[in-house]
Amino acid sequence: MLERDLIVLGKYHLTLLGLLQFLAFVGVIWLLLRIIHAGIFRSKYLDRSRQFAAYSFARYLIVTIALFSGLQILGVDVSVLMAGSAALLVGLGLGLQNLFSDFVSGIILLVDRTIKVGDVLEIGKLVCRVQAINLRTTTVQTRDDTYIVLPNAHLTKEPVINWTHSDVAARFEISVGVSFSSDVRLVRKLLVQAADAHPKVMCSPKTYTRFEDFGDSALLFRLFFFTEEVFRAGDIQSDIRESIWTLFAKHGVKIPFPQRVLHQATEPKPKNLYKKRKTFM
Repeated sequence: MLERDLIVLGKYHLTLLGLLQFLAFVGVIWLLLRIIHAGIFRSKYLDRSRQFAAYSFARYLIVTIALFSGLQILGVDVSVLMAGSAALLVGLGLGLQNLFSDFVSGIILLVDRTIKVGDVLEIGKLVCRVQAINLRTTTVQTRDDTYIVLPNAHLTKEPVINWTHSDVAARFEISVGVSFSSDVRLVRKLLVQAADAHPKVMCSPKTYTRFEDFGDSALLFRLFFFTEEVFRAGDIQSDIRESIWTLFAKHGVKIPFPQRVLHQATEPKPKNLYKKRKTFM
């Protein structure tokens, strides 16, 4: 009964026993991946990025071995298949260079770990958080809570700013201009006070300010603060600006409007070259 042929293609025969063995093999591989996933992600000795990298390598290795083993269980001669597809693989390699470049870049990202899961990146004008690094693509989340799938080659070829490469915290800044009649020391004190009052601004390193320059219509200041909420830094900056506005209004510090002086040149009226004729009666 189990030796009955289900599929016959030339010399190839697929029996019911071979199909049941293949399905059991797939179930064992699935169960093995679940056990490895649970073991790695429960480990207290690995951070989240290392856990993801370790599981990705284990999964790709097991799936690759299982693929060839599964073909052998089904009765497919893998050696003949690989020899017959060598020329085809060369042709595909020439036509799919970008795809292979993404695969190689994915291996580099997982091994090199310059970009890890959870890192906050700035790619051009895009600020995003890495959610998953796969062998071909990387999934990121933007500040608008949209998910973008990037080819791995894009991350290895393009300049990328990693805000959390060496430390979770990062420095951010807010620029503001006040009227020329303002007390400089008071302005700097109020700026620091507005930042330090925010619960997500770090106490160390300390918040500080700079008197940047004398502008055309205002005294220019810049506030620097540190936070671990790098991905949502824009929301923190918005809250601090609101606090600055409130404190400035309370202490009579004015933020001036841009002032421009316009000079309008008046041209002399053209002389009338033609005089009116006198009429005689």
